[in-house]
Amino acid sequence: MVSVIMSTHDSAATIEPAVRSVINQTLVDWELILIDDGSRDDSASRVAKFNDPRIRIVHHNERKGLATRLNEAVGLARSAYIARMDADDICYPERLKAQIDFLQANPEVDLVASKALVFRGTGEILGVMAPPVVHDVIVAHPYNGFVFPHPTWCGKAAWFRKYRYDETMPITQDQELLLRTARHSRFATVDRILLGYRKDGISLSKSARGRVLFSRAFWRQAAQSGGKSRAVMQIVRQIAIFAADGAAIGVRADEWLLKRKVVTHLTGDERARWHALWREVSRPRRVCRSKRP
Repeated sequence: MVSVIMSTHDSAATIEPAVRSVINQTLVDWELILIDDGSRDDSASRVAKFNDPRIRIVHHNERKGLATRLNEAVGLARSAYIARMDADDICYPERLKAQIDFLQANPEVDLVASKALVFRGTGEILGVMAPPVVHDVIVAHPYNGFVFPHPTWCGKAAWFRKYRYDETMPITQDQELLLRTARHSRFATVDRILLGYRKDGISLSKSARGRVLFSRAFWRQAAQSGGKSRAVMQIVRQIAIFAADGAAIGVRADEWLLKRKVVTHLTGDERARWHALWREVSRPRRVCRSKRP
């Protein structure tokens, strides 16, 4: 029913809990396509030890980047729906079922995200990313960037095949894709926490590079639509945001900066549920039996 696509590069420290969270899904009719993007560690062999026939591993000696590997995985997918996930994130058990049920109930929607609980590598909760729920709000300010967490995406396979990732974008591939497709697609969000999103810190150099690449992307978009003056204003805004971020990191306020991007209020039940999930997927197991449809 759904193909989960994942690229890994030297993810041995995080990939087993990530894959275990897929194996533990309440929806059992899935395949996981794992593309090993030139890893120098034993990431792929760790996954192979799960011995689950629904997992397909493709090895590459050369590293080509996330966009290239995701396009490759889309080409290999055999399902009507495709779900994204990174090799260091954690799916809630009902994630795939909730998103597939939503897409089937709302056939006009091409791509659906969800809320994501943001955590550190130790499982410490930092907050929740809460995207807008309906399409018009999601795309209301495209040049400001989209609050639409990439690892939570689940959508029609036909949409992913029609709108491929730009392989010239080493980062922010998701933002460029949303910007390019917003006028021709329908997006939505399942208003529930369905994924744990690992975030151990903010890289100033990566942030700068991402803003430059995204600025180029919306400059190209503006040139096609005749909105260059607006694009100039947004580029200036991106520079101002980056300067503020740089100043915050410079005075060691990156913790504050990170938490500024999330909602920090969670209910007691939400916290307890996350901690139970973290313990479950982090527990080493000798044998992991596959669930067959």
